Amino acid sequence: MTSQLDWSNLGFGYIPTDYNVRCWYRNGQWGEIEVSSSETINMHMAATSLHYGQEIFEGLKAFRGKDGKVRIFRLDQNAERIRESARGIKMEPVPEELFKQMVVKCVELNARFIPPYGSGASLYIRPLEIGMTAQIGVHPSSEYLFIVMVMPVGPYFKEGFRPTNICIMREFDRVAPKGTGRWKVGGNYAASLEAGERAHELGYSAVLYLDPREKKYLDECGPANFFAIRDGKYITPASESILPSVTNNSLQQLARDMGIPVECRHIELDELEHIDEAGACGTAAVASPVAQIHDLDTGKHYIISKDGEPGPITTKLYNKLRAVQLGDEEDVHGWNTIVEGI
Repeated sequence: MTSQLDWSNLGFGYIPTDYNVRCWYRNGQWGEIEVSSSETINMHMAATSLHYGQEIFEGLKAFRGKDGKVRIFRLDQNAERIRESARGIKMEPVPEELFKQMVVKCVELNARFIPPYGSGASLYIRPLEIGMTAQIGVHPSSEYLFIVMVMPVGPYFKEGFRPTNICIMREFDRVAPKGTGRWKVGGNYAASLEAGERAHELGYSAVLYLDPREKKYLDECGPANFFAIRDGKYITPASESILPSVTNNSLQQLARDMGIPVECRHIELDELEHIDEAGACGTAAVASPVAQIHDLDTGKHYIISKDGEPGPITTKLYNKLRAVQLGDEEDVHGWNTIVEGI
């Protein structure tokens, strides 16, 4: 099958691979790692994941470098974030070493699906934990299934590293204040589907949400974090309702390495008139530049990219991040886990 894949023209979607890796939590302990070639799960119709949303997931990537080595980017950060998500909705946290072992094993088993260096594609890794206990009372599950699956993907936004237009809608909130926004749970994404589809129908790549309490500050940008460049500074919203993005965290560190000041703070909507560059960032999107932001309620247009090109600082940060992921530049922060022998 891999010989039929056009590596340079992959979209961001599901492609079957050879194996996934599974582990059960039962009777108060995690079991043995299981390898499966099945694409389905046998589960009870009363499972807590189906009725009460006990479902969390992660997203990370593996890359094949020019030197032939395979690198998984920031595996430890995703291991910790899924544990935090589990604690947030009363699931059993997956031990860090088990998480790492299963991710590496899944990458190894599906090595032939890792896109070649220079293709612009990567191997997307999707760990998933779900509540499996059959019950109708509203209580946490006592059994959980943890699965790691992988697939080769291209850019999340079909335009790739090209500026796109996004929009602001006040009709929708992504999450509630002090709700589940800080954890990577499926319900957050379910809540964004109506707004996201409406934005796509209007020709926008994503919705830039405002804070759910006051509708005054910038929040998330569709399925990604929002960042901007203002007066030579990297600024990004700070809020307890925003998912802590591993990619955003990495871009902030790279900015500091370059001598660019970083500010994580409330960003008022009116500040959009003064920013020089903007983007949406996340594992899937990496760093997607913004051309214009249209406020659908007020009719105001914020022109971010006047020439339709990505801004210089966004471009520099994107290229630096990709270079570290691919091994083209030194990994000074030790972000990559190298998978040997594949």
